[in-house]
Amino acid sequence: MTIRLTTLPNGLRIVTERMPGIASASVGIWVLAGGRHEAADQNGIAHFLEHMAFKGTARRTALQIAEEIEDVGGYINAYTSREVTAYYARVLEADVPLGLDVIADIVLNPVFDPKEIEVERHVILQEIGQALDTPDDIIFDWLQEAAFPDQPIGRTILGPAEKIESFGRDDLTGFVAQHYGPDRMILSAAGAVDHDRIVADAERLFGHLRPVPSHVTTPAFWHSRERREHKDLEQVHFALGLAGPSVKADDFYAAQVYTTALGGGMSSRLFQKIREERGLCYSIYAQAGAYDDTGMITIYAGTSAEEIAELSTLTIDELKRSAEDMTDAEIARARAQMKAGLLMGLESPSSRAERMARSLAIWGRVPSVEENAARIEGVTRAGVLAFAEALTQAKASLALYGPVGSAPTLGDLRERLAA
Repeated sequence: MTIRLTTLPNGLRIVTERMPGIASASVGIWVLAGGRHEAADQNGIAHFLEHMAFKGTARRTALQIAEEIEDVGGYINAYTSREVTAYYARVLEADVPLGLDVIADIVLNPVFDPKEIEVERHVILQEIGQALDTPDDIIFDWLQEAAFPDQPIGRTILGPAEKIESFGRDDLTGFVAQHYGPDRMILSAAGAVDHDRIVADAERLFGHLRPVPSHVTTPAFWHSRERREHKDLEQVHFALGLAGPSVKADDFYAAQVYTTALGGGMSSRLFQKIREERGLCYSIYAQAGAYDDTGMITIYAGTSAEEIAELSTLTIDELKRSAEDMTDAEIARARAQMKAGLLMGLESPSSRAERMARSLAIWGRVPSVEENAARIEGVTRAGVLAFAEALTQAKASLALYGPVGSAPTLGDLRERLAA
């Protein structure tokens, strides 16, 4: 399997990886424009734009977009994150040109029909309502906002309802003009693909585009804040965030290994101590999220109002204890989980296309799988303990939702963590 990279004169990067023995391919466009690239009055528009891409182009109706892909047994989808918006399709080898043509069409030629804007506005408002009714979903938006208040990276990707209700066609076309330039796009394809054919098709479909003015991303700045929302639910939903490393930081892999050992599976410390030994919750986990210039170690659990205080303090105690006695065996297990996840994910063309696009966006190159595995394997116990110790002094934020009356405050938890 060979990764090939070509950059068109206008800045569009095309990266492919042919996977022998695979009959299908994943092809897509990753646009380096997500939630954190929105101005305050644009909050939610990147996601709105992603929805509208499927609502008709100059050449295809919304139904034709779906039918052309599904007629050949493929599928098409998209997502918006805080740093990228992606549009991608999975098709058989013979249909890769069709998949790329449809993706290019929805990205470059959406008509933004006013009637369709109104329909999709209602759909997104329903999506926002659904998120608000899903405590273990919305609480992460609240945690993000608490950690990064009044900043693009802290705002919800869906946007507030009042903003969604105000967006019109000019707002959508304006965001496209600002951010959808070839120099901010990556075409990534993996599986049964021919690099030269994809480059030729890309030149035809995207070669006429001109670069857009450079965008200065607002740097992320961590705050230590708390958000408590009382509601008569069965459980208190608890999300604790600690300032972590960016995806480019030297201790990125140490953070990933540490978080996996702390709360990444059934054998992890948090799961064993708080669920298995004490029975305080059904679900508890830790994860390490990373952006271009910052990151967050997040711990989530749901428990009863009567047990939230005990769960919270035990979580803090495990954080402290992990900085002292996390073992070589725990770290080796976490490394094995991460390497297995990396390698198993690479059996999928979609995962490979995603990995290449994200790597190019972050580092400007695609590290080999062997390089990634070596970075994971290179994490030592000393490095993990040093990261865990620093984490006890890190900035923290807290989000709580449900019957939160007996839950400790962020100040209580920080004091216990630093003691």
